[in-house]
Amino acid sequence: MNPAVFADALINQIKTTQYGEHPPELYDPIRYIMDLGGKRLRPLMTLLATYLFTDDWQKALKPAVAVEVFHNFTLMHDDIMDQAPLRRGQPTVHEKWNHNIAILSGDVMLVNAYELLLDVETPIMKRVLARFNRTAAEVCEGQQLDMNFETRDDVTEAEYIEMIKLKTSVLLGFALELGGLIARADDTSVAHLREGGINIGIGFQLKDDLLDVYGDPIKFGKQVGGDIIANKKTFMLIEALEKAEGPIKTELLDWLTRTEFDKAEKVEAVTRIYDELGIRQIAETRIDEYFACGFTNLELVVAEPDRKAMLLDFATQLVQRES
Repeated sequence: MNPAVFADALINQIKTTQYGEHPPELYDPIRYIMDLGGKRLRPLMTLLATYLFTDDWQKALKPAVAVEVFHNFTLMHDDIMDQAPLRRGQPTVHEKWNHNIAILSGDVMLVNAYELLLDVETPIMKRVLARFNRTAAEVCEGQQLDMNFETRDDVTEAEYIEMIKLKTSVLLGFALELGGLIARADDTSVAHLREGGINIGIGFQLKDDLLDVYGDPIKFGKQVGGDIIANKKTFMLIEALEKAEGPIKTELLDWLTRTEFDKAEKVEAVTRIYDELGIRQIAETRIDEYFACGFTNLELVVAEPDRKAMLLDFATQLVQRES
């Protein structure tokens, strides 16, 4: 089967999904953020995981959209917390409308996600909702940890990995797991799908940290060095703080504590420190390790080779991304 079939069916399902009409101030923001696009990685993963085990993959369309709706719900609320002005190059919901509308519309999106999940067959309903509930709670836990890290100077690599696992990776794991559950796959395969998604998701976020420093601005699609300018606790900074000594550490701490600085100069200086400490190589090694674990998990799934190859090819494209 042509992989484009899945993407086309998903886009059509997203376009035809109804969220509500009145009052328009509540529902227009939902349609707005859902129309902003994005990679749609998670719902596509759900469809591909379903197709691993059954030709009737269309029954996963509404649940797959539920994953995308939930993802965008978290983005809407994250943007409020981060006071972000833009999302995918367009004004964020709280900027285009206001904070209260963004909060309430986000709440309704969560309800919409549950409504879409109700499309799964009754025998697996309880299990799907239980796994979704746990995943949703973990995403919130990860977001809280990320906020906690803003005021801490002693965040460890292990703590950071756990945070990104919860905040971003478990939803990718659930997207794959959901496909397996809908297709009534064996429990072992479902577990491998979930773990594969989590490991690839961690690698995905670590690569995002790397690209923020070393990516091509045109391909990356946003300002390179943004994390450095904001003193964001990324894998790169955490490793640098742990490994820096003497004059290098003094210089790094100086840049982290300055309240006034030239942005380009700071990015250049901190990047040079990363180069001196070999942080890029450390990050690339860790990224490769998580991606390798993820692919090992997916390889262990019992499914027809041609169907599994389609999922693995899609995952490979994620791994090789530069944006």
